[in-house]
Amino acid sequence: MAAVVLREVIGDVLRRARTSQGRTLREVSDSARVSLGYLSEVERGRKEASSELLSAICAALDLPLSRVLCDAGTEMACQEAVERGAVLAVAAPSTVVIGHPAARAVA
Repeated sequence: MAAVVLREVIGDVLRRARTSQGRTLREVSDSARVSLGYLSEVERGRKEASSELLSAICAALDLPLSRVLCDAGTEMACQEAVERGAVLAVAAPSTVVIGHPAARAVA
């Protein structure tokens, strides 16, 4: 069995947040001031983002870093339990979608 890798789980959480807001990689990368290619690599779990970069991405998504880390921790606990064959009473990650400020201004 493959080990659970934190960067992959965080990338999944960030991608879900971005797509649930209907935002493109380009929009978020421009707002976070990170290259589109690098953001794509982070979302795919191929690059490990620094805390500063994660903070910038979360700010671009108008999403608290603590929410991303909590969701990633919950997902990791579930995946680790599955790998061990254990059954845990762990709540599914809660997806909090906070709309982009521009989208809220229109609504």
